Amino acid sequence: MKARIKWVENVCFMGESETGHAVVLDGAQEAGGRNLGMRPMEMLLIGMGACTSFDVVTILKKARQPITDCVAEITAVRAEEVPKVFTKIHVHFVVTGRALNASQVERAVKLSAEKYCSASIMLGKSAEVTHDFEVVETPI
Repeated sequence: MKARIKWVENVCFMGESETGHAVVLDGAQEAGGRNLGMRPMEMLLIGMGACTSFDVVTILKKARQPITDCVAEITAVRAEEVPKVFTKIHVHFVVTGRALNASQVERAVKLSAEKYCSASIMLGKSAEVTHDFEVVETPI
């Protein structure tokens, strides 16, 4: 896997993936940025959230669960001192569907956390990563 990061101006950068997708990253105004894009650490959390959500949705679909939506709400705490690494990350899944089996949702979240999600497993080497979920019934 490859990526390319190009400096645009001040503390603004353009990140490009080898698949041809691009994203703008920028710093806060007090750091010389113009708030034109996400902060790099925000992008890291979003990447982790997307990785684990991908797993949960895929596992539930393979289990033939009638899933209609999946939202991962992530909260994180960073260290006070430099390097300001994440020390705690919590992922709360809100999984919506018709008559979803809660034990299947729990299994999907656990498999992602312990086996499949490279991003959360990697971040778990330096931060306490926890997960929970709720199941919401799709309205008729």
